[in-house]
Amino acid sequence: MNTVVQPIQGFAPLRKRESLRDAVGFAIRAAIISGDMRPGVVYSAPTLGSMFDVSATPVREAMLDLVREGMVEALPNKGYRVTEVGDEELDAITEVRLLLEPPMVGRAVPLVPAEELPRLRALAEEIVDGVRRSELPAYVEADRRFHLALLEHAGNPVLNRLVSDLRARTRLFGLAPLLESGRLEASAQEHHELLDLVEAGDAAGAEALMVRHIGHVRGEWAGSGGA
Repeated sequence: MNTVVQPIQGFAPLRKRESLRDAVGFAIRAAIISGDMRPGVVYSAPTLGSMFDVSATPVREAMLDLVREGMVEALPNKGYRVTEVGDEELDAITEVRLLLEPPMVGRAVPLVPAEELPRLRALAEEIVDGVRRSELPAYVEADRRFHLALLEHAGNPVLNRLVSDLRARTRLFGLAPLLESGRLEASAQEHHELLDLVEAGDAAGAEALMVRHIGHVRGEWAGSGGA
C-alpha cells in the first residue's frame, strides 16, 4: 500500500510534561485507538511530524516504541503501517480488563487521599473538554491518564502497567459517530460520577460503574452497537 498523506483531526497541542518522544508517542497511540489513524494505512515520519508540528526525529523515536508494542509495523523506505486488531482479540482484551480494572478501582477507593481528588477532578474534566472540543485523540489520552492515575492508588504497579498495555491495544472506532450524535459527553461525564463514588467511599458502587464503563468498549465505543 502506498504512503497516504492524511490529516489527523482533533489533536490538542503536545504537552511539555513529557519528553517530546513520549508526547508524540501518546498522541499517536490515542489517534490509533480512536481510529483517526486507520489500520492498513501507511504513514511516513515526515508526514506525522508535520501533523504534530515537530521534526521527523521524535516521530521515528516514538515509532520504535509503537513497533515493539505491535501497534504499528515498520516498512523500510515507506513508513509505518497501523496494525489490525481483530474482533476476537478485542473481545479477549475487554474480558481481561473486566477481570482486572473493577476490583482494582474498588481496592483504590479507600486509599485515595482527599488531597488527590482535585487532581483527579481536573483530569476528568479534561476528558469532558476533549469531547466538547471534538478532539477524539485528546479525549482518549485524557481518559488514559485519568484511569491510570486512579489505579495507581490500588498499589500494584505491575497490574497498572498491564492495564496500560491492554488499553493501548483497544480500538474505539465508534467514538466519532457518538461524538457527532452528542452521546459521547454522557460517557465522558461517567468519570465525574466515578469520582463521586470514590469521594463517598463507595467501593462497590465504583466497581459496578467500572464494569458498565468498560462494557462500552465492545459496544457503542467500538462501533458494534452493543452496550
